[in-house]
Amino acid sequence: MRAAFLDTTYGPAGERVRLAGERSPAPTWARGEWAIVTAWNPGGRRVPEEANVWAAKALLTRVRAAGLSPLPAHNGEGEWREEALLVPGARLRQAAAWGADFGQAAVLWGTGRRAALVWLDGQRIVGVERRWVRRVEPVSPTLRP
Repeated sequence: MRAAFLDTTYGPAGERVRLAGERSPAPTWARGEWAIVTAWNPGGRRVPEEANVWAAKALLTRVRAAGLSPLPAHNGEGEWREEALLVPGARLRQAAAWGADFGQAAVLWGTGRRAALVWLDGQRIVGVERRWVRRVEPVSPTLRP
């Protein structure tokens, strides 16, 4: 699971990022504190789409109730694409609580271009892996004759 989290892409459709070991140009949304959180597929186990949609709506309600204005985002691509929220202004403990309440194994939290993959076990933070966010060039669809 760790390898999958470290190798995936995160963020809004127009400006995706990966976690990197070295400093690189920051995406425009990486200013101040931010988090990327999903409610989809708790614990890395697939659940029916209806359950994911319901959980995503509940997460959106919680984030807005905290007075924050999330932006649509997603984690991963293809078969494991999960709808997520990019939450500018989110505090580390808020992001971890949202992830934990929706059964997530980890959330992504950052300040500027510095990011942390925050591992969760129930309601506890059990590990933090610090990285940088690196912009990923958009994948253009394959042209077919």
